[in-house]
Amino acid sequence: MSLDVMLLFGAVVVLAAALAARLGSRLGLPSLLLFLGLGLALEVAGIKMTDASLAHSLGFIALVFILAEGGFTTRWADIKGSLSVAGLLATVGVVISIGLVATLCYVVLDYDLPQAVLIGAIMAPTDSAAVFSVLRGLPLPARVRSVLEGESGLNDAPVVLLVSAATAWTMGDLPEGGVAGVASMILVELVGGIILGAVLGYLGARILKAVALPASGLYPLSALAVVVIAYGSGVVLHLSGFAAVYVAAVILGNSALPHRNATRSFAEGIGWISQIGLFVMLGMMARPELLTGQMVIESLVIGTFLTFVARPVSVALCSVWFKVPWREQAFISWAGLRGAVPIIMATVPLAAGAPSAERISEEVLVFVVVFTLMQGPSLPWVARKLGIVDDAAALDIEVEVAPLDRIQADFMQVKVPDGSKLHGVTVGELRLPRFTVISVILRDGHPLVPSALDRIQAGDELMVVVPSASRAVTEKRFREVGRYGRLARWLRQ
Repeated sequence: MSLDVMLLFGAVVVLAAALAARLGSRLGLPSLLLFLGLGLALEVAGIKMTDASLAHSLGFIALVFILAEGGFTTRWADIKGSLSVAGLLATVGVVISIGLVATLCYVVLDYDLPQAVLIGAIMAPTDSAAVFSVLRGLPLPARVRSVLEGESGLNDAPVVLLVSAATAWTMGDLPEGGVAGVASMILVELVGGIILGAVLGYLGARILKAVALPASGLYPLSALAVVVIAYGSGVVLHLSGFAAVYVAAVILGNSALPHRNATRSFAEGIGWISQIGLFVMLGMMARPELLTGQMVIESLVIGTFLTFVARPVSVALCSVWFKVPWREQAFISWAGLRGAVPIIMATVPLAAGAPSAERISEEVLVFVVVFTLMQGPSLPWVARKLGIVDDAAALDIEVEVAPLDRIQADFMQVKVPDGSKLHGVTVGELRLPRFTVISVILRDGHPLVPSALDRIQAGDELMVVVPSASRAVTEKRFREVGRYGRLARWLRQ
């Protein structure tokens, strides 16, 4: 197949996947499963992916961009209070789930111990692609959202090492240092990756804020380059590249970069391309003809146990120390979606030629399809039944910022959504910092130069000139009034 034909074929697949995502949103189906179905259709048509090593490498590259998108769109103010819970779930919670699933496979399903641990390690992690894509449309409390996103962003790092160690064990090569050696290696690589990501994210943010690039499109490209550097540096230094990617992206996304919304939109687009390519590729790798009734039953038994026993137990044991309400614990348990990560992890034993690797891979595929289809569409209903929906989260303002080169000030564009409590507030009642000016209000496509007595309306776009030193305070004030109204400062005290 020539390069031109490959380019044509890839564009057709991306367009078909985009239309499938639209169809999925209307039918309430997770779009990721539709991408997987598209890949399965290509496999049935004879277009297959047979190189497990190549699939493993491409899958890791896609995860880098998916994690980057998640980090860029995560607000530090929301996640900082939940890092302890998310970190425990991504490490201790994963180990608990692996232990429980491995016990089931060893005692009940008669797997040998190394294979039982391998299955537990492959199926335990939540998937960043599934979690980020599904949760973005739900108005959840900040703590619940940040726990789920933080867990899915951080648990890839220890799971990669655990799956590699378990794969070696199934092939008769016991990990050096035993359990203690594996645990210490995971801890060192995870902590080292976090520190590396923090350093590179901070340096990248300082550079991008200090340099006025000649084109706005260079800011998103440069920010994404910093994230890829974080991953590559982690791999070279034998640290967790995935942890470095997520941490660096979170820092960059919360560093008041110029053209921040453009950067997030660019990262979101790259994330979608990565998800489409990843799931289509995984569908092309599937071999449905290898499935037997026993394999399907075992997959459903393991998935049911993981979803209704292992996951709730791990969430309860990790969150009980932080007084997380039982309703939020229940939702976090149910929303621990599995998607691409377990399927990609199944390529590790495939590429290594481990015993029963093909069987495990097909069982993991059945597990992901069935339980994502069951859990994903039900999340809005479950959230409302548990009473944890935060309607105010859906009404937050959008803020875009661009630097003004000749003066130490920024141009801020604020979009007021329907339902925002900014509606009806006068410009004067905003009580913005000194020298901060709303220069123009765009209303129904027409510009309006406001006075202190003019009232803001839903649908308005406010053009604000703000001193660079006051930008964070100004944005915080807009968000507070948007959520709590003109008396926000007093109502929150």
